[in-house]
Amino acid sequence: MKLEIKQEVLLEHLNYVIKGISTKNLRPILNCIKFELTDEGLYLMSTDNEIAIKTFIDKSEIEKIDTCGEIVVSGRYIYEIVRKLPDEIINIEEVIDSKLFITTPNSSFNLNCNDATEFPNLELEYKKEPIILNQKVFKTIIGQTAFATSTGESRPVLTGINFKIDRNIMECTATDSYRLAIKKLELDQEQTENINIIIPTKNLNEIVKLMNDEEENLEMHIFNNKVIFKFNTLTIMTRLISGTYPDTSKLIPEEFTLTMKVKLMDFFRAIDRASLLTNESDKNTIKLESKGNTVLISSNIPEIGNVEEKITVEKNNEDDIKIAFNSKFMLDAVRVLESDEIKLLFNGEFKPIILKNPESDDLTQLILPIRTY
Repeated sequence: MKLEIKQEVLLEHLNYVIKGISTKNLRPILNCIKFELTDEGLYLMSTDNEIAIKTFIDKSEIEKIDTCGEIVVSGRYIYEIVRKLPDEIINIEEVIDSKLFITTPNSSFNLNCNDATEFPNLELEYKKEPIILNQKVFKTIIGQTAFATSTGESRPVLTGINFKIDRNIMECTATDSYRLAIKKLELDQEQTENINIIIPTKNLNEIVKLMNDEEENLEMHIFNNKVIFKFNTLTIMTRLISGTYPDTSKLIPEEFTLTMKVKLMDFFRAIDRASLLTNESDKNTIKLESKGNTVLISSNIPEIGNVEEKITVEKNNEDDIKIAFNSKFMLDAVRVLESDEIKLLFNGEFKPIILKNPESDDLTQLILPIRTY
């Protein structure tokens, strides 16, 4: 394998595949990046067996292709070498004795190569009719749900986002059993089979980082044990979480005893300031108490002090409520609603708080109250 390529071009694609290498070093080959040079261009690949990333550099972006071939080399070392080289043309050449030479006019490196036959088969096949989504829309879906997933490993199914597709409706659900985020989306195409899968949130967050904000589409190819995303020059595989996701459909009531409407930024800023006098040992507890159209938001740390915030709300009746909740959970839920106003829906001090955008029903946030009264 021998080629010449601009440093900035190679670095852009190394920035993609470096996210797929293993950090646990259980198998040395999983710390590596595979280079596969063909007459069409250069493929770069990495995997940690849970996620796999493949990117393609077209021959039009390569200065010169002398001989095709494939090599496997330490991902971290080649990434750091290329990152620190000046912005000029790099010569990359595999020589006998499994050595890779990386040279520029003033620098030269040689790296030991690994056995290419040991590199895992990534199995990046495609389906004839994938699910097509706008990248910007997909990033919004993950941004509005991922924060509600669990970070603990005691219940693995809760560390992922549940994707359910029935005909042309996609429903994405995330919960850590204390809060819940549900996003619904109408697809352009109707699916012939129902889909119910759990994708690891950590992998989805990595995939979203690789997307741009342009109005371009991505393809989702769903299989029994994996999902393959295809967009731009990238193909990314993520394993699915096995298990049954809890049925959350009955957690959202259809009727509420009290509805409040409030300006989002007024509510967010009041919660944000009140959260200054909360602590994690007390579950970041904030109290909300309504009196007419005035809502009092308060918190205290006995050894430090207390805070009270007042905001004006619109209510659908004369009922009042006292309820407490985790301020961090509330801030997370409010900041993704993307509206000028929000609806707060209540069924008493011990029932979940529901948050929605008054203009749209596609996103629902649920927070369990904390018993303090």
